[in-house]
Amino acid sequence: MKALIKRGIDVVGAAAGLLVLSPVMLGVALLVRWRLGQPVLFRQLRPGLRGRPFPLYKFRTLRDAADAQGQPLPDHMRMTPLGRWLRATSLDELPGLFNVLRGDMSLVGPRPLLMEYLPRYTPQQARRHEVRPGLTGWAQVNGRNAISWEEKFDLDVWYVDHWTLRLDLAILWRTVGKVLRREGVSAAGEATMPAFQGTRTEPGAQGEAPLSPRRDLRP
Repeated sequence: MKALIKRGIDVVGAAAGLLVLSPVMLGVALLVRWRLGQPVLFRQLRPGLRGRPFPLYKFRTLRDAADAQGQPLPDHMRMTPLGRWLRATSLDELPGLFNVLRGDMSLVGPRPLLMEYLPRYTPQQARRHEVRPGLTGWAQVNGRNAISWEEKFDLDVWYVDHWTLRLDLAILWRTVGKVLRREGVSAAGEATMPAFQGTRTEPGAQGEAPLSPRRDLRP
């Protein structure tokens, strides 16, 4: 029953968000088209519920630029002032409301990361895929990109184990403040976060226990 209520809130929230924010989304689309060209939307496969891939949509924030071998330059070299502003204000995430409406995502849940990360998770970290990914989540309101990957995954799994509708509402409320204050947008020296390469573990732990200390996970 709780899952059905959560899905109902997602549908109503996403539909209302698209309706109310449509002028903003149109304005952002025009800005991206003017400053970055086409395509306006960035589309990439991301792992969803139980790791099943789905196409995630965002507003494009990086310019096209490649090295002599034709490989895209690092994100920080392709980031523009407009892209930096869109990420800082989370306006680039607004097309994700369509993903919520389609059922790929929820308003609240662990953020959908890259498909290439799936084999790098420990079994415990992989539990973040037991729920739909979200536009915002417990890790986003507890540090976002200013905390380590291991801390993020600890927070994601804590959310999976302690999810309630009340917690979702608290996360949505706290997200508004985080976005307005533009906190935790990027890790030090990075456009967003360095790539996740896997969790270093204690000898003999067989990939189960991250070495990073757990944060205070109370809501």
